Amino acid sequence: MAVPIGTPAQWVSALSTRPSLEAAIAEVVQQTQAALQTPANLGLVFISSAFASEYSRLMPLLKEQLPDIPLIGCGGAGVVGMNAYQLIREIEGEPALSLTLASLPGVNVRPFHLSADELPDLDSPPNTWVDLIGVSPAEQPQFILLADPGFGRLNDLLQGLDFAYAGSTKVGGLASGSMTAHGGGLFCNYRIHREGMVGLALSGNIVLDAIVAQGCRPIGEPYLVTEGERNILLALEEHPSSTTASPGGSAVVSQKRPPLEVLQELIQSLSEEDRALAQHSLFIGIAQSEFKQTLEQGDFLIRQLIGVDPRVGAIAIGDRIRPGQRIQFHLRDSKASAEDLETLLRRYQQTSGPEKGTAIGALMFSCTGRGEGLYGEADFDSHLFSHFFPNIPLSGFFCAGEIGPVVGSTYMHGFTSVFGIFRQM
Repeated sequence: MAVPIGTPAQWVSALSTRPSLEAAIAEVVQQTQAALQTPANLGLVFISSAFASEYSRLMPLLKEQLPDIPLIGCGGAGVVGMNAYQLIREIEGEPALSLTLASLPGVNVRPFHLSADELPDLDSPPNTWVDLIGVSPAEQPQFILLADPGFGRLNDLLQGLDFAYAGSTKVGGLASGSMTAHGGGLFCNYRIHREGMVGLALSGNIVLDAIVAQGCRPIGEPYLVTEGERNILLALEEHPSSTTASPGGSAVVSQKRPPLEVLQELIQSLSEEDRALAQHSLFIGIAQSEFKQTLEQGDFLIRQLIGVDPRVGAIAIGDRIRPGQRIQFHLRDSKASAEDLETLLRRYQQTSGPEKGTAIGALMFSCTGRGEGLYGEADFDSHLFSHFFPNIPLSGFFCAGEIGPVVGSTYMHGFTSVFGIFRQM
């Protein structure tokens, strides 16, 4: 459905917490249509896993009240949206339905559903991915991606889309909540899918910016990986030309040393509070900016430590590593998570002037490990976003994994909040 050029862009969000699915649908449709007052050409729906047994009813009921528009969505352990008072709410563990409608002049919206079997091999040329999606790279599409947690080739999908659509931003997340036969629902064009992934490719007068808050703070200094095999760190040495301002001490490393030895020395230099935190919330940051001398937040891909080998001092991490890359140890807690998100939001605010277009709407994909369980209070990440961007409608859901870019490449994350901000020029 095309919206005529010259029509003002509009993006509206509504949230219902009514326990009846029929009542919740009626409420969000009434609120969004009253606010939009013009035909929509994009729809997004996020439904709480508290409704999991009724997922199959959502699309038929929604189609009865909503025009036939390009639409995707999924189920989540919690959903994000704007209530009747236009306040952003994060509803976790309770019945909730979030609906976003947008009228975007000059924007082509292409919804799609893919199964793992449909994906090309990673050795395939870019045009095989383009044929699969149905949008030319020349149109510079922006992507919203929602996947089933059991989608086994998600990393292949992200690499393939980056390969075929270099420069296009991709954001999204994995459906979460009930993992029963009723759970993990994906929705595309008024149909429900129990597996694979659904997405939207938006091209034309639309720009998508991503903020990826991985919730960690660095400790010590960056180190150069001198030996590594697959996901195993075998040797590190100090990288004097690469420094990061960070709390905590740092080990002095002048030659190749076992990573576990370096880590143990670093932990001993930390405060008592950070040493205790390192027992359960220690992570590795892999620098993605190879030629950047001074590293900062946003330059690291955060990955888990998954094991150690005391015999040789090796450390296994949750991603591939290769010699020549830089790593830095990180800690994660509620304070670090809040500071990380605030830093990234402020940085984006300072660089998003009128010359970059008008922000019209945003999506939030937040880990189920964040929210009230992390911060001890509800609505933390969304309210921090609205503090910096009070006039941008926001919706989204709590994910079993978050999709977003780090230094130009798209990754799957954990314990992260990814914000996608949509702009028109």
